[in-house]
Amino acid sequence: MRISNFKAITILSVCLISIYLALPTFNNNAFLFMPSYLRPNPINLGLDLKGGASILLEVEVNEYLKDYFQQNLDQVLSEFRANNIKHSEIKINEEGFEISLDSITEYKTRAINLIKKAIGNHFKYTDDNNLIRIKFNNSIIKEIKKSLIQQSIEIIRRRIDESGTKEIDIQRQGDNYVLLQVPGSNNLDEIKLLLGKTAKLSLHMVAEGVTIDNLNKSPVRASLKVLEIKNDVNNQQHRIVLYSRAVITGEMLVDAQVSFNQDVPVVSFKLNNTGAKIFGDISSKNIGRAIAIVLDEKILSMPVVREPILGGTGIISGNFSIASANELALLLRAGALPVPLKIAEERIVGPSLGFDSIKAGTKSMIIGITMVAIFMIIFYGFFGLVANIALLINTLMIIDLLTMIGATLTLPGIAGIVLTLGMAVDANVLICERIREELRNGKSNISAIESGYKMAFTTILDANITTIIAAIILYIIGSNSTKGFAIALSIGIICSMFTAISLTKMIIAFWYKVIKPHKLYI
Repeated sequence: MRISNFKAITILSVCLISIYLALPTFNNNAFLFMPSYLRPNPINLGLDLKGGASILLEVEVNEYLKDYFQQNLDQVLSEFRANNIKHSEIKINEEGFEISLDSITEYKTRAINLIKKAIGNHFKYTDDNNLIRIKFNNSIIKEIKKSLIQQSIEIIRRRIDESGTKEIDIQRQGDNYVLLQVPGSNNLDEIKLLLGKTAKLSLHMVAEGVTIDNLNKSPVRASLKVLEIKNDVNNQQHRIVLYSRAVITGEMLVDAQVSFNQDVPVVSFKLNNTGAKIFGDISSKNIGRAIAIVLDEKILSMPVVREPILGGTGIISGNFSIASANELALLLRAGALPVPLKIAEERIVGPSLGFDSIKAGTKSMIIGITMVAIFMIIFYGFFGLVANIALLINTLMIIDLLTMIGATLTLPGIAGIVLTLGMAVDANVLICERIREELRNGKSNISAIESGYKMAFTTILDANITTIIAAIILYIIGSNSTKGFAIALSIGIICSMFTAISLTKMIIAFWYKVIKPHKLYI
């Protein structure tokens, strides 16, 4: 039962820090007198407890379909050119595209066969004299829309909730809409900033010797495009000629983090094996040339290749602040949106459970914990009181850890905490009953306490490990609500191992050393 000074100070420090960090959750004004960087944050409550931000997003599917039709049309025209099929007019519409052939009607059969060769058989066609109308099948359009919505939902989830602990709610609404609800957040501007950028990253070679003035005279004009870059000195925009084809695309990124280059914030990126090989090859063959780093059709920077870059890593500079560098790194890690998102509706929502339900739930939780505390004191006396103190510290530690990892507390999370508290009490019941048994076997007070903790530890550990395994499985395969329950349960079990064993043992050891009781009333 001897507790070293170092161990005692560590346990007391953890308890005091837990109290300090948890106070803002119960009283927002607890630390207003302190500087903001020393002030702990309260736990983030979910939509069902506090409400949050609700944004209805329109996925601009029609814009993607136009690009899709254009890509297919380009393939068809390429086949036409290779087979000397001449046309006079082309047009893209909402269902496909139209091609007006020259007056020779025998082109039609050859043209239809070439269209099938270029884009497959997933379309219907009608012809009016020399005009061929291509209409893509509804099944193809539906599949494209479904894929776009699913991709958009996944990328939105990664941008808003990268760690997977905020329990955001994302639902598909109709064919073109996604409803996003972020619990506990009243900052719509921050959310809109993350969603308003497509974050499509690409690297392009700068066209040497080509300027805006001689662009139209360039023999490779069709493969060039013009983008703008901001001059850091006078903050003016300059137009740069690039090759349209990207040498590296955002799909090749596997990581992006904020770092510092000469005390200036930059974004370091890492490419996958394919991207690293391409980047190494391109940089080896283009030493002394500039590569433009492009985000959403705007040039961020144009570094000059000084030596081969073979590690698949690089940096993106662009006069960033730490906040903007963090934002860009997050966007790149989450991935580019397949299409732009348009905000159709935005509002702040109240708790879905209603204030009366929340009040009733809180009241029932307090009554339950109070009854457990009374039970422990009646049955185990001072040892029960110590168990109640550990229970209180355990609750505060759970709240602290949930806050630190950015988790959102919802009703299922509260259920996980309550279950954890029950298991924490169960651990102390096992210890107390084991001490009683050792006393009945004739052991001395100090030996009975020591044996009680030692012999109950194995049983407590086995029970907690099996519960944590179940919680991990729930987190992996469960929905958002189930994940919240699993996170709260796992954290609570880990905390209970500290409070139910180490904390209570220290308190009882100190009490026994000071009081030196002749008999244990347990």
